[in-house]
Amino acid sequence: MTIRILLVDDQALFREGLRTLLSVHDDLEVVGEASNGQEAVTAVEKLAPDVVLMDLRMPVLNGVAATRQITESAANSRVIVLTTFDDDEYVFDGLRAGAVGYLLKDVPSAKLVEAIRAAARGESFLQPSVAAKVVAEFSRMSDLETSAGSTTAVSQQDLVEPLSERELEILGVLATGASNREIANKLFITEGTVKNHVTNILGKLGVRDRTQAALKAKDMGLI
Repeated sequence: MTIRILLVDDQALFREGLRTLLSVHDDLEVVGEASNGQEAVTAVEKLAPDVVLMDLRMPVLNGVAATRQITESAANSRVIVLTTFDDDEYVFDGLRAGAVGYLLKDVPSAKLVEAIRAAARGESFLQPSVAAKVVAEFSRMSDLETSAGSTTAVSQQDLVEPLSERELEILGVLATGASNREIANKLFITEGTVKNHVTNILGKLGVRDRTQAALKAKDMGLI
C-alpha cells in the first residue's frame, strides 16, 4: 500500500528536501505541499492524505490550529509534527490538538520514515526526548493533583482486565518513545508479538494511542 503524504512547512527549500528524501521509498508518495496552516487544511480536504508532516510555526494559521482542524474534520489523515522546537508549550499543544507523532527536524531520515509508516498503521510515534517531556509533565501534574487532595487516581486493580507482566514490560519501554521494532529488539521478541501486545494494552487501558497509554500508565503508577 502506498502512503500518501502532505508536506506542510513555510520553507520551500525544506519541503523540497523532504520530497527528495521520501521519493526514494517505493511505499511513500508526496501528493501535495502547503506553506501555511490554512493551505494545509484546504489541501487535506482536497487530497485526503494518509499522513501530514506539519511544522508548527507558520504564518496565516499556525500548525497547532491547523492540526486541530484537520483531526476534527478528517479522521483518516494523521498528523506528525515535524518542527525545530521541542519546548514544552509546543509539545503539549501539538499533542492536545491531535497529532499522533512529534519529531524534531534533526531526526535521522530512517526514523522519520519509520514514524510515517507507524502513523499510517494507526500508531503514535514520539522521539524519546519528547516522550520523556510528556511523561515528566504528566507526573508533575499528578503530583500537583495529589498535593491538592485529588482522589481521582486509579490503579491496576481498577482495570476490568489487569495487564500481564509482559504487557507491563512492553508498556515501560513504549513510554520511552520506542517503536514496535525497537521494543522487539530490546525484549528479544518479534515485532508482530509487540504489535499484538500493544493492541491489548490500549484496549485494557481504554485509550486510543500510545501517548495516552504512557500518560495513563504514569497516572496509575505502572511506570
